[in-house]
Amino acid sequence: MNDPRVTRVGKLLRRTSFDEFPQLLNVLRGEMSLVGPRPPIPYECEVYQLWHRRRLLEAKPGMTGLWQVNGRSRTSFDDMVRLDLRYARSWSLWLDIKILLKTPQAMLSGEGAC
Repeated sequence: MNDPRVTRVGKLLRRTSFDEFPQLLNVLRGEMSLVGPRPPIPYECEVYQLWHRRRLLEAKPGMTGLWQVNGRSRTSFDDMVRLDLRYARSWSLWLDIKILLKTPQAMLSGEGAC
């Protein structure tokens, strides 16, 4: 993605996912968890199909999740929703730990980042 509004520093922050750190405040306030589906952007919800809405109901939103460590922007929206639903169905502490351990590599590699 070549957005002329994004500076070189901004591109680096996006590629390494360091622009996500402010979300830690949301985790500390209890509005998000560390692991879970990404919170939707309001305009996305307007075009959700019925089955897409399940991702909002089945797990608390999180900073990282299966989608972030398994493809990121290389996957389709429907595949992202499927990963979120799979996470909700198979949640365990061990799954959260595995996702948290994979997250730094996904962030630093920049693979699949916009």
